[in-house]
Amino acid sequence: MRLNPEQDSAVKYVNGPCLVLAGAGSGKTRVIINKITHLIEQHGYSAKHIAAVTFTNKAAKEMRERIASSMDKSKIKGLRISTFHTLGLDVIKKEIKTLGFKQNFSLFDDQDCFSLLKELTEPELKEDKESIYQLINRISSWKNDLILPKQAMAEATDSENALYSELYMRYQNQLRAYNALDFDDLILIPTLLFKNNDEVRARWQDKIRYLLVDEYQDTNTSQYELVKSLVGKRAHFTVVGDDDQSIYSWRGARPQNLVLLSKDFPNLNLIKLEQNYRSVGCVLHAANVLIDKNPHVFDKKLKTNMEYGEPIRIIQTKNEDNEAERVIAEIIGHRFTNKTNYGDYAILYRGNHQARIFEKMLTSNRIPYKISGGTSFFSRAEIKDIMAYLRLLVNQDDDNAFLRIINTPRRQIGPATLEKLGLLSNDRHCSLFEAAFDNAFLGMINGPSKSAIQYFTRWFVELSDQVLRSDPKEAVKDLMKGIHYEDWLFETSSSPKAAEMRMKNVSELYSWVTQMLDGDDEHEPLTLAEVVSKLTLRDMMERNEEEEANNQVQLMTMHASKGLEYPYVFMVGMEEGLLPHQSSIDEDNIEEERRLAYVGITRAQQRLFLTYAKERRQYGETIMTEPSRFIEELDQKDLRWEKLGQVVPEAVRKEKNKANIANLRALLKK
Repeated sequence: MRLNPEQDSAVKYVNGPCLVLAGAGSGKTRVIINKITHLIEQHGYSAKHIAAVTFTNKAAKEMRERIASSMDKSKIKGLRISTFHTLGLDVIKKEIKTLGFKQNFSLFDDQDCFSLLKELTEPELKEDKESIYQLINRISSWKNDLILPKQAMAEATDSENALYSELYMRYQNQLRAYNALDFDDLILIPTLLFKNNDEVRARWQDKIRYLLVDEYQDTNTSQYELVKSLVGKRAHFTVVGDDDQSIYSWRGARPQNLVLLSKDFPNLNLIKLEQNYRSVGCVLHAANVLIDKNPHVFDKKLKTNMEYGEPIRIIQTKNEDNEAERVIAEIIGHRFTNKTNYGDYAILYRGNHQARIFEKMLTSNRIPYKISGGTSFFSRAEIKDIMAYLRLLVNQDDDNAFLRIINTPRRQIGPATLEKLGLLSNDRHCSLFEAAFDNAFLGMINGPSKSAIQYFTRWFVELSDQVLRSDPKEAVKDLMKGIHYEDWLFETSSSPKAAEMRMKNVSELYSWVTQMLDGDDEHEPLTLAEVVSKLTLRDMMERNEEEEANNQVQLMTMHASKGLEYPYVFMVGMEEGLLPHQSSIDEDNIEEERRLAYVGITRAQQRLFLTYAKERRQYGETIMTEPSRFIEELDQKDLRWEKLGQVVPEAVRKEKNKANIANLRALLKK
């Protein structure tokens, strides 16, 4: 498809800072792909000096695939297309000596961090989950705002912040002792390194001479500062974003970073993409009318050359059960009448708890569906176990991995033994694995636990040598055999079928590891350490996202729907307290909820259905509800209300019957 004039301007503006304000469905990825091509073919940039950064592995993968299909492979060798966190990880690995970390540091995921903080804060927080999660969020916010523990302690204004900042210091010290990083460190550490080390910053500015950033409205403070440091005074960059689709403030995103750009880069070139290629006029008009209620620094109005389309249907239902029944009935009827696929339909909701009743109704009607945002592959206990084994295999200093697997499967190594090991490890300032060989520790223990820990550690040293000196694939194979994990699953799972399913996941992980070790036509073979790092960062469920997706009704939150599009969209639970959410009403944060509704509306290509219930069960009682204010804010001439007990007009009924009869005849002819 040819570029429109605004897209063409965004692609061809190269010698200075550029902000592309890209409305929903306006072809922003096309701009980024074409700009990379333009930089290489028309401006002589080497691919290795260009970096494109986005927020999800899925978006990065799509960009890589699209650029690979549009250019010769030799021309794009060395091109960086990654998430912010992968770029940060790359910086840390390359600057490991400057940063003072040991090689083969560990990456802690959410569950690792929770386990560590639960242990570290036991005297103060008494293993209270809610308090630990509050602390995790506070630490994440501090890191996103580039605030280190000492500063957090100095700025504490109340007893809670004073306690949390002290626990933050304790947590950071422990991470450092473990030679470990958490997810936020992957941005925090490179950003502070660039701010404080002129030589390193200059080196990376020379490596990345042109930077492109997607979804810029989702950047937080540390990501903004990272971008500023990378582009430097030369300021050769393009950022693409949409302030109307900023829906992640709860995880630190600052849409005002779009405004900050014009202050930090006074010669910033602003280009607006307002031509929408996704939605019919009626849907687009609804989106424009709704988002106009929010204040704007940048004025933007989406337009389309598509037909106006059918009115938006507002369906009132009795309760949540009736709502699910109506939505599924609409999908069945609409699909029959219009000869569509199940994959053409999406059901969007504000919270994951709303999905259960739709799943039940789809299942009872034997309709295939896919629910996004379920348990990720990496979050499964069996995958975390095997990944911990692999992490320890490539890095015996990984205390967290050691603690997870030392007694999984059971090896008669009890908590008393591990406590002695931990105390000696802290005293000697060495890893738990290294401490296990210390004569002082071996003198403290005896019996089965001593034999078990000696056998385990010696066996692991042999496997580790095998990885380095001979065949890492054989070492992984021997590891899998040696731990008798399948037997362990059958001992501990709720049923033989559950054990089989869990073992199937383990087998899938094993096959991925061996494939990455071997490499293929498109990918170089990796070392086991590189494989472990890649798998720890990547959400592997994305590999399966497209399987059978063409004929499944899609269920997802409105947050998860951003960037996607479907011919027919049902936005359910359009009630005060759900959308806008009650917490946002209480905090007077309606603007972000309105942006979320805008994101939901702009997913629809052809038809949009909004549903709400008159009453809904909440915390064991039934409450009366009110339609969402966002329905009232739409242009009422574009809405068709269908209230309970309302008689369907004769003309509409006849037209529907006529279409159904025609469809039935076509089926009978087949």
